[in-house]
Amino acid sequence: MKKVTASGKTIEEAIQKALEELKAMREEVEIQVIENPQKGLFGLFGGKPAVVEVELKPDSIEEARDFLQVLIEKMGVQVDIVSKTDNRETIFDLQGEHIGTLIGRRGQTLDSLQYLVNLVANRNSEGFLRIRLDAENYRERRKQSLEQLAERLAKKAIQTKRPVKLEPMHAHERKVIHTALQNIKGIATYSEGQEPRRYIVITVK
Repeated sequence: MKKVTASGKTIEEAIQKALEELKAMREEVEIQVIENPQKGLFGLFGGKPAVVEVELKPDSIEEARDFLQVLIEKMGVQVDIVSKTDNRETIFDLQGEHIGTLIGRRGQTLDSLQYLVNLVANRNSEGFLRIRLDAENYRERRKQSLEQLAERLAKKAIQTKRPVKLEPMHAHERKVIHTALQNIKGIATYSEGQEPRRYIVITVK
């Protein structure tokens, strides 16, 4: 039940009845007054109660999850979406067969799905919501792969004493590279180019 109509001697009484029926707090609902209370003749006969319509506000996270489920089904892939919370962000972990279709080349499809899901989640949200999409621990595996790549190319830069350019990456992947090499002595990193072709350069100090 997401919407109820309730009546009472006063608007406040009607609202309270509706909240009890919905088992909700006032900040979780939208309230519309259908009829104001009217006193009867001499305050005794023909009076009318207040009538309100109270509806639960949509859960932005659930809306985003439902949107993602429908989108993935239209892509012809069947998955389970496992939701969990990590610090201030919500993680939707996709589990099932043919996960590679949802990850795409270097995670590009997963990133695109994540962008759309965040748009939906923040469409009606009062505060900013952050949702991260993962697919059977792809994000962590990709992070480890990038860290290994960074170390390997840093060694190459030291050996050749020449700058090494990486392929274009998303901002969050560039951050992984910068972080992985920030404490390696004699190595510096910086980014060049314009999005979406921005890339990292590893150079010797």
